[in-house]
Amino acid sequence: MKQRKYTDEKIGKVEVVPDFLPKPEELVLKQETVKVTLSLTKESVDFFKKEADKHHAHYQTMMRNLLDHYAHQHRS
Repeated sequence: MKQRKYTDEKIGKVEVVPDFLPKPEELVLKQETVKVTLSLTKESVDFFKKEADKHHAHYQTMMRNLLDHYAHQHRS
């Protein structure tokens, strides 16, 4: 992987985007589901497994609820 060199320069106009993603503990609700096959990075799966253990939840449910929340935020 090529290393990036960062400099102390102005980056221009910055826009603060409000955090619209829920906290991990908010991702443990039950809903009707549909089975899909999806390949994810090990890093993401490990994160959700760790958070699920902390909250005595299922990591797949937390992931599903995160996607549902994202879809709800961007529904037209």
